[in-house]
Amino acid sequence: MIDLRSDTVTRPSEAMRQAMARAEVGDDVYGDDPTVNALQDMAATLCGKEAALFLPTGTQANLVALLTHCQRGEEYIVGQKAHNYMYEAGGAAVLGSIQPQPLDMADDGSIPLDKVAAAIKPDDIHFARTRLLSLENTHSGKVLPLDYLQKAYAFTREKGLALHIDGARIMNAAVAQGVELREITQYCDTLTICLSKGLGAPIGSLLIGSKAFIHRANRWRKMTGGGMRQSGILAAAAIYALENNVERLKDDHDNAQWLAEELTKLGVEIAEPGAQTNVLYIRQSAELAEKMGPWMRERGVIISAGPLTRVLTHINISREDLQKVVALWQEFLHEHA
Repeated sequence: MIDLRSDTVTRPSEAMRQAMARAEVGDDVYGDDPTVNALQDMAATLCGKEAALFLPTGTQANLVALLTHCQRGEEYIVGQKAHNYMYEAGGAAVLGSIQPQPLDMADDGSIPLDKVAAAIKPDDIHFARTRLLSLENTHSGKVLPLDYLQKAYAFTREKGLALHIDGARIMNAAVAQGVELREITQYCDTLTICLSKGLGAPIGSLLIGSKAFIHRANRWRKMTGGGMRQSGILAAAAIYALENNVERLKDDHDNAQWLAEELTKLGVEIAEPGAQTNVLYIRQSAELAEKMGPWMRERGVIISAGPLTRVLTHINISREDLQKVVALWQEFLHEHA
């Protein structure tokens, strides 16, 4: 099956599986799994930060970040459609009693800083205390501009806020901008990196920040059930991914751009801004979308068809796969004209 629903569906390669099989392990809750420790040191160095923490999922990594930044009754400012507000089951509010203050995002995925300034609560007993600005990079495949990040970081210094980046696909952002990861991460206090999307690991995310922050976060990881034991087997896959699967993300970006161009030739409407990274959005009628999903699946293509259809390219999707998808799309449009 050609699965275009998400880059979360990626599967570990044989070489990655071999690295997992050879992994030296210990008990990570005691802090003595050497492979986990190596991964955490590697991630911190890549980001130019002091420390990192390996967690099972991106949702938990973001939750632990928010729990570490904010106390009960405090607040984080976040995008209205950001993942750690909209798609993570309200964990910060439910489990941490942390108030989200969602704001509308600009077309490029940023949150306008004048809107952030207006949303910061005064030091008054009537209000939740604003502690954190949370950004997402990439957001729906859109790469946050470096000059915006620089301004946002300076803004948070001025306002006494911390800045967190949900960097589930931040490696895609670095590759798209042609910069080292630390060129982006210098403009935040903390960030998360998902290892099980385009990087192709089977599981895992990283939370990265200062030593003091990660020390506190480790308690929250344990409290929320993320303390794993011989997790070096999983960390080995993550190390392999960081060593071998970062530069190749450009192939996914190129494939997404190629697909956008070919579908445009068929008269398919591509939503702006097109494919900046590996994410593409397609506009079509609800009636057409309802037919497309099962039609494509019968022919070996899995797609989350809707009026705004999201398509993601990834390590398990080749250009030949996409050529088949384009041919099927053309056939589908011909049959349902």
